[in-house]
Amino acid sequence: MKINADLMPKLGFGLMRLPEKDGRIDMEEVCRMVDLYMESGMNYFDTAYVYHGGKSEVAAGEAIVKRYPRDSFTLATKLPVWELKNKDDRDRIFNEQLERAGVDYYDYYLLHSVENGNIDKYESLDCFSWGVEKKKEGKIKHFGFSFHGSPDLLEEVLDRHPEVEFVQIQLNYADWNNPVVCSGKLYEILHKRNIPMIIMEPVKGGTLASLKPELEAKYKAIRPDASIASWALRFVASLPGVATILSGMSVTEQMKDNINTLSNFEPLSDEERSAVEEVTSIMLDIPLIGCTACKYCIDGCPMNISIPDVFKSLNTMTLYDETFRPKTYYKGIVSSGHGKASDCIACGQCESVCPQHLPIIELMQTAAEKLE
Repeated sequence: MKINADLMPKLGFGLMRLPEKDGRIDMEEVCRMVDLYMESGMNYFDTAYVYHGGKSEVAAGEAIVKRYPRDSFTLATKLPVWELKNKDDRDRIFNEQLERAGVDYYDYYLLHSVENGNIDKYESLDCFSWGVEKKKEGKIKHFGFSFHGSPDLLEEVLDRHPEVEFVQIQLNYADWNNPVVCSGKLYEILHKRNIPMIIMEPVKGGTLASLKPELEAKYKAIRPDASIASWALRFVASLPGVATILSGMSVTEQMKDNINTLSNFEPLSDEERSAVEEVTSIMLDIPLIGCTACKYCIDGCPMNISIPDVFKSLNTMTLYDETFRPKTYYKGIVSSGHGKASDCIACGQCESVCPQHLPIIELMQTAAEKLE
């Protein structure tokens, strides 16, 4: 049975980019954000086995599970195929996830980042049927998967697995026609099949929260008091079939703005939709690195390069046609203990786990040339 999208909160709290202090998750700030979110009447929390180096599920236990009645919130996490060596690992990891968060069950459980390069492994280890069994046992309330593959693969997976109750995809106005991400095509497939969608990266890792001044001016001319990020959220929320929009909020101000946008939700008007189309057209004339700062690439990097921050520096240099601030930002990242772009040994670990399929090795060479 598909999940009821109408009963889910518009805004989901993604626990991927939690605030940090002295290199650790700032639990005091997290608790404040959780309280603010729960007070708004929304209650969907999304974590994963690998977020914050495995600490995100623990943080969910401390900030949510120990502080609120179990029936007052819903908690989602994911099974990482890259951590699986055999079928026994499915239960080993799942039981660890239950223990980390201190729960007896997960409301939503996903196969993490299904894509063309890992679907065979998910299938060979019977992960879909395993998820159905966990649901029968009451350990999972709803079962689905997050997706970073091609439209053709999505069709194939859905044909083979009608038991799936929902799908999580990356969707934002900048990626609607992106030939790699294919947000629009994935959306149309799911909408046609009436499969509820949970949306990740609605603001594209923060990229759509701050635009060039002339682009922001187009939005401000219509809604002077609205944040730039609110336009990205409203674009997604205006689409039929969207159950919940995840936002990886890391500061209270983001939380307040997103709650205001989606608690008092207004679909985009025709004028506003035209403005989004115009901004997108102009923005996409500038080639940027499509990194969403998911940080999957960092954990296994032998040189400890903060790859998303390197890309952030390059994109800032491109967008704003300046070098001082991007280089200063980059130097700060390196001085904090991370490797330089030129330290890259081209091992390929990062490229093997990148949901955006970025040519990271090649981009590290470009970064070394421009930033060092």
